[in-house]
Amino acid sequence: MTRINDRVRMRVLLRDDELADALRRDVLVGLTSTPKQLPPKWLYDGRGCELFDAITELDEYYPTRREHPILVEHASAIARLCPIDTLVELGSGASPKTRILIDALSADVPLRDFIALDVAESALRSASVGLEAKYPELSITTIVGDFEHHLAYVPDGGTRLFAFLGGTIGNLEPAARQRFLAELAAAMHPGDLFLVGTDLIKDRSRLIAAYDDARGVTAAFNRNVLCFLNREVGADFDPFTFDHIAHFDETHSWIEMRLRSRIDQTVVIPSLGLVVDFARGEHIRTEISAKFTIEQICVELTRQGLEPLAQWTDHAGDFGVTLSRRS
Repeated sequence: MTRINDRVRMRVLLRDDELADALRRDVLVGLTSTPKQLPPKWLYDGRGCELFDAITELDEYYPTRREHPILVEHASAIARLCPIDTLVELGSGASPKTRILIDALSADVPLRDFIALDVAESALRSASVGLEAKYPELSITTIVGDFEHHLAYVPDGGTRLFAFLGGTIGNLEPAARQRFLAELAAAMHPGDLFLVGTDLIKDRSRLIAAYDDARGVTAAFNRNVLCFLNREVGADFDPFTFDHIAHFDETHSWIEMRLRSRIDQTVVIPSLGLVVDFARGEHIRTEISAKFTIEQICVELTRQGLEPLAQWTDHAGDFGVTLSRRS
């Protein structure tokens, strides 16, 4: 554990070389699979994060605008149900939504500890600076790690609320989602709590528009992963020979983001000894975003020993936030 100052500590579980190795493995496996695919975490390099921030401001992209008012309206109710001293945030840094929770949880007695787990060290460092300035009583621990692999490293002590917001849980396929929830439950102690945000099933045209906006920002975000691969593993993708596609899979109730090759082409990645052929119309799947019913998320939580306590939705019923407790 590295102490940045008296109040902020950082533990690095993923070094740069380990991230690079993980990327190479994911590219090698994903681009030799049928169908081809890449994990969504590689969409979020520096440029990808900038583009995603722009996406959240688009008229078509509703999730951020729906989850935020849920937290604003119900933060006090959440706090009353959460007699905790430690907030653990998984995956999203110190967003405004996190500060809503910290303010509510500290209304009577100041929150003692904040723990953030994310793969991006630079984002964690930046977030900790802002939190340290705003909350002088708060002890801050940042963990550079992957929420699918490093939950067991979250420090013990006190009663903890784990927050997993933004609908990120929907990026996991069902088996991976159940594995994540099982590992989370194993890392929690009886009485610890879990707050999760989930996008809800709705009109298909609205879902598709949210992932394929008229201005093409989401298309640029999706294609950017090819620029990332060119830079990081020496691939020779021409991003503009791929079209961005948003497809709703009725069977699985999820949106798939894909990149579709406009032409027959071959991509070479010398660093991996890899030659990848694409037929015209062939896809790379870059992300799924599962959509839930309120009942479904309760079933999935209960299956892993997490007892649902309360649920809140926005007034349009677009997005849900569910609080559960480790039994």
